[in-house]
Amino acid sequence: MFILSESNSIACHFLGELRDRNIQNDRMRFRRNLERLGEIMAYEISKKMHYHATEIRTPLGVRRVSNLDQNPVIITILRAGLPFFQGFINYFEHAACGFIGAFRQNEGNFDEVSIQLGYRAISDINNKEVIIADPMLATGKSLVKAIDQLTDYGIPSKIHIASAIAAPEGVAYLDQQISLEYELWLGDLDERLNERAYIIPGLGDAGDLAYGKKN
Repeated sequence: MFILSESNSIACHFLGELRDRNIQNDRMRFRRNLERLGEIMAYEISKKMHYHATEIRTPLGVRRVSNLDQNPVIITILRAGLPFFQGFINYFEHAACGFIGAFRQNEGNFDEVSIQLGYRAISDINNKEVIIADPMLATGKSLVKAIDQLTDYGIPSKIHIASAIAAPEGVAYLDQQISLEYELWLGDLDERLNERAYIIPGLGDAGDLAYGKKN
């Protein structure tokens, strides 16, 4: 498990602004900070991918460079994941993409939360690396359900799960429920879930902060 906040960097500044309720009122800034974190996480994940050497000609000579073997497939969970997802495709600009609609059917403690999946639009993922970009890893139930349904589109060679903020309960749930090989990439790991299964201290509802409250 990789946790970005374990080393001081500009990413910690962006995470702090995401959490600060005095800054959260600026929706554009909130979305942009999620996008920036997505870019930073994309860079970190790229270090674990496969490359091949090739030669390119510059105006003054020839240079050997490393090129990515294969672009990943990047998948997000609507709607909160869209700004975070944008950061990933800013870097993996040739990646195929996928989208899953998910929502909580009710509010309650961890055991009572029920996740419903709706809309799905997924590219072929067979034998490809997949990045699932979901900014808030709370219970982990939406991610587990999403990964269960991904097998309809092939078996990935590897899964990277990226979240800006996570709760220990969600991390543990993924470990218990996911049998496919995956790596977990977090911006920060928080204290716990509260009685409504929201991350503490967290930042609130990422979807509402990015796009406005739902009716």
